[in-house]
Amino acid sequence: MTDPTAPLARLTPLLPLLARFLFAAVLLRYFWASALTKIGDGSFGFLHLSAGAYGQIFPRAFEAVGYDASQMSWLQGAIALGGTWAEFLLPMLILLGLLSRPASLAMIGFILVQTLTDLYGHGLIADAPSLGAWFDRDPGSIILDQRALWVMLLLVPGILGGGALSLDRLLFRHVPKAQPAR
Repeated sequence: MTDPTAPLARLTPLLPLLARFLFAAVLLRYFWASALTKIGDGSFGFLHLSAGAYGQIFPRAFEAVGYDASQMSWLQGAIALGGTWAEFLLPMLILLGLLSRPASLAMIGFILVQTLTDLYGHGLIADAPSLGAWFDRDPGSIILDQRALWVMLLLVPGILGGGALSLDRLLFRHVPKAQPAR
């Protein structure tokens, strides 16, 4: 007896491509727009941050120093700069399908840090509509509902790689695949 779902199984290689397409269609511009609010002015703005970067990434610490970026530590500056660059680079890598697995997993980590910052740094932990609740009838909360879907979307290329139309496929097509242990 033949499996009636066998034709669907042949579509599995398209899942990473579809996931990357949906990431680009839904989240790419969100992350890039957020990153653009963090860079400084001029051609080398990507090397120095705007005050908004510290306000978004370290809201309580930035408020504690009177919103004076020069009072932030070098470590906070390095974290903010790295986070800003990650907000540009990780989505670009996912879009191109380059280093898809590590980029997708790093993007999941980024989303988890973003979520913790929103919950504790920006005080959304007490904002029930923003926080939301799973298994309720409202799928639109920005924290539990949306971010869970973002992570699920990123797990596809995180586990399966970039898919058929990816730079990973082009660059690493001659790398032998690991054989399962016997």
